[in-house]
This record gives sequence, C-alpha cells and structure tokens, in this order.
Amino acid sequence: MDILSTGGTFAPIFTEIETILGTDTYDMWMRPASFGFEGHTLTIQLPNQFWQKTIQSRYEHIIKDAFLKHTGLEITVSYIIKEIKDPVQTVLQNVQPPEPVIAPVVKKSPFPARLNDSYRFENFIESPSNRFAYKAAQAVVNKLGNRENNPLVIYSTPGLGKTHLLHAIGNQILQQNPTARVLYMSGEEFVSEYIEALQNKSSESFRKKYRSLDCLLMDDIQFVAGKAASEGEFFYTFNALFESGRQIVLSSDRTPQELGLEERLSSRLLSGIITEIKKPNLETRIAILRQKRDSIHFDIGDDVIAFIAEGIQTNVRELEGSLFRLVSYCSTHGVIPTIPVAKELLADILSQEEQRLAVNVNAIKKVVGKHFKIDMDDFTSKRKTQSVAWPRQIAMFLSTELTNMSLPEIGREFNRDHSTVVHARDLIKEKIKADPFFSAEINQIISDIKTVDKK
Repeated sequence: MDILSTGGTFAPIFTEIETILGTDTYDMWMRPASFGFEGHTLTIQLPNQFWQKTIQSRYEHIIKDAFLKHTGLEITVSYIIKEIKDPVQTVLQNVQPPEPVIAPVVKKSPFPARLNDSYRFENFIESPSNRFAYKAAQAVVNKLGNRENNPLVIYSTPGLGKTHLLHAIGNQILQQNPTARVLYMSGEEFVSEYIEALQNKSSESFRKKYRSLDCLLMDDIQFVAGKAASEGEFFYTFNALFESGRQIVLSSDRTPQELGLEERLSSRLLSGIITEIKKPNLETRIAILRQKRDSIHFDIGDDVIAFIAEGIQTNVRELEGSLFRLVSYCSTHGVIPTIPVAKELLADILSQEEQRLAVNVNAIKKVVGKHFKIDMDDFTSKRKTQSVAWPRQIAMFLSTELTNMSLPEIGREFNRDHSTVVHARDLIKEKIKADPFFSAEINQIISDIKTVDKK
C-alpha cells in the first residue's frame, strides 16, 4: 500500500519534502513514485533506474532528514524498479495530469483545416531574429484579410519556424471563430492536387474548395514556381481570395523576387508584408530547449541545454530533435543526461553542424581572394573593375551553394543587396554549365575552402 494514500503520520513528512524541493520538482520526481514503510526502511517504487539515480543522488538525504525530524528514526531507503515498455511515454504519463476541463460544446467547421494543434503563438519563442514575422503573424489574426497585412509572406532557410507560425495563425483563427474555413497545405500538395483534378476532370470542385476559404496557409510556395499550369491556377486562386478580402499566408525558402514566379504573381506577393526569419542567437536557442524540456517534464540540467544550444546553431528543428533524442536515450538506458552523454549521443549531428558552420563567408572570401589575388576588403568595396567584380561574383555564388545563409544575408556580407547576389549566382551557374574548364576551377576552389583554416 502507498503510505501517502493513508495520510496520517506521513503526510507532514512529505509536505515538508515538497516545500524543500519545490512543487515542480516534487511533482516531477516524487509524486509518480509509490512509497511503503516498514520498520526503519522506506521503500520507493519507481519506473526506471534513471529515476532511482536521480532521487538517490539528489533527494535521498532530504527524505532521510525529513523522516528523522518528524519520527526520530534514522531510516534506510530501498528502491524497487517497476519495468516499463516505453520509458519515454511513462515519463510523460506518470506526471500528475491536470484536472480535466469540460469544454463547452462549440459548433466547429466541418472543413478539415489540417492544422497541428501543438503549434501555437504561446509556445513560439519570440526573439530579435523572428520578432517582425511573429508580430506580423499575430496582426493577420487580429485583422483577418485586412489589406495592409495581405498577403503575408514569411521566408527563411529551413527549420527556423515558418511552419510553426502558419499553424499558429490557423489555430488562433479557429479559436476565435470555430466555423472559419481555414486550410493549411504545402505548395507541393497544391500542385499534386491540381494535377489530380485535371486528370479526374474535377477542376471546378478544386477551384470551389480553395476560393471559398477564409484563410489559405501555404507552406513552401517555391514548389509552385516554374510549373506553368499550377502557377497559373494559383494566381487565379490568389486573386479570388485577395479580391474578396480573404487572408493569404505563404512561406518560402527565399524572397518572392528570387522564386522565379511569373511577374503578375510575383508583384501580387510583393504587395503585402514580406518578412524574414533569421537564425536564432544562443539565448534564443537555449530558451527554445528550456521550453521543450519543461513541456515534457524531463529533468535536464541547464549546462546540458547550453551545450546542445552551442553545438546546433543553424536549424531549430534539429535543435529540438537532438533534445528529444537525448531524452529517449536517457530514459531507455536509465542514465542521467550529462554533457559527456550528450556529446557521445549527438556526435553525428554535432559533426555535421560543425562542417556547416566551418564553411562561412569569410572562409570563402579568403580562398577566392587568394586564388584571384585580391584583398578581403575588395569583396565589400565599390570597385567594379573586372579583376575585382568577377572574384566577388564567384564568392557570392559559392556562398549560396556552401552556406545556409539567405540571399539578403549574403548580400550584407558583400555590402550589396540580394538582387546582386541573384545575378552573380545565375551568372556563375551558366558559366559552369557552358565551360568545363571553369567548372573544374570552381571545384578546386570548393575543395580548398573545405580544407582552409576557418579562423
């Protein structure tokens, strides 16, 4: 029998333990356990060895002191491990759940929004790198279809939170108006569905579905670019929604100017709000990991959190995935998450990240400058002579190929705007295709970049 269920003598002891540990820590580690007491021995039944090691190393002395104070007994503590099939799920399930709240019956739209309920504004970490995108997304909800916020286009390199914001917009709209017709989909899905509609001769029902929406949330619009029929259909869908005051939110891996869309569609996209999400700084990455840790109620020290955040800098999705990987491993094997454990477990991800970070714009400039005998300052200077402009264009091209930076970010590294980077990229690509000797030269430069001292 669990002695806590009987209250009485033992209640004040565990009340004091909770006061010392704090409610959050007590709920995480003590409340899921079962306690038995016989003679001078307190028996604690736990889900796994990791749980035992944590209580034994951190909290056992507090438990003993509390028993000594209230009973006058110097007790010993014995542990029983109750084997579990899925340690990660048990960690989550054993946390004391909140009291269920019976929600009022609300008439919901029968329209399938295809939203992920876990992506909300409340759990999106706002920071300088994404603040404008975050505020713009909230403004869309507050003024749905308003001309000043329509369309909203969010762009960034993969894994920085575009999808989260699109789902957050949809979830917030439905929270405020459950009957709203909201649809989330990817650009690739739009193209596939349109092709299927053509094959099945159901174009009219396809158009009716999309043009009756209150809000269209389309991820990765770049997949529509270059597919003439699909792009044309999207243009007419866009127009129908826009002219009727319906909201359009799009995401992309680059700016609308860089997508290669037809001019009529590109100009439509540029008429709204265009916002970029940049790579998060260290403080933001730590905040993201802390939030995820707290949401799953798993005890990982801030030193380990900081280690992961310092090691994974370019992709929030990988950052979160690494945390969950560590949680799963530690739960399964009953070990405490430490920096050495994280370092060994995440070695492959950290190595890939190190390689990505190693190839930076300065390394590219250094190698290209040496190859063409120009100074580092020439890459950001106003000089337009062929001897400087050509190496600068090559360095811009290599920056688009070898780094995860967006085109505007690369432009800033060369004191140019993104359109200059686009021109350089396309120019060098054509030269590589047309001239095998030049292609070999570029390959040699790339090889040199990957071996150069990056400091």
